[in-house]
Amino acid sequence: MRKNVAREAATLLYFGLEKEYKQAKLRAAKTLGAHFLPTNLEVAVELDRIAEENEGATRMERLINMRREAVKLMKILEKFSPALIGSVWRGTIYRESDIDIAAYHNEPYEILKLLERRFKVLEFGWTAVTKRGKPKKSFRILLEMPSGEKAEISVRGVEEIGVKETCEIYGDTVTGLSIQELEKLLVENPTKRFVPF
Repeated sequence: MRKNVAREAATLLYFGLEKEYKQAKLRAAKTLGAHFLPTNLEVAVELDRIAEENEGATRMERLINMRREAVKLMKILEKFSPALIGSVWRGTIYRESDIDIAAYHNEPYEILKLLERRFKVLEFGWTAVTKRGKPKKSFRILLEMPSGEKAEISVRGVEEIGVKETCEIYGDTVTGLSIQELEKLLVENPTKRFVPF
């Protein structure tokens, strides 16, 4: 039953019926009449399976293209210590995935102005989350790349450069990739995955 709830939650995420893991798990448990929730990792494994079943070989082609797009965007943001994070870093993309980049600067509107000159900015603004009981805020910029892919840039304070976070989905450390690491990866192993399973 636990696997069924994880699969249902993953299906809700894959088809965009839910955006967050917690809500997807709650809705899946209610739908299936379960009184327990799977872990985020169990849902992530099922989401990966569903993406592979539905997208096949085109998924890896898209991953490579998204990683190439990320390099271009990161070079524009080079002086802000950009790091590729999220599903494009991990290699676990699915149809709803965008390119996630962390950038570090204490004046986020400078980064916004830089990006507005080159891309179509769809949304921007401050976001606040609680990580391990501590409030944390960042400035989020959502834009559309020339390819049509979306990218989300999280602008964090420079004091956060090098600070490692624990992933709420996989339970491991989010390391991400620098420009140089991503370029090397694209040459040596462009579809490499960074997952603990």
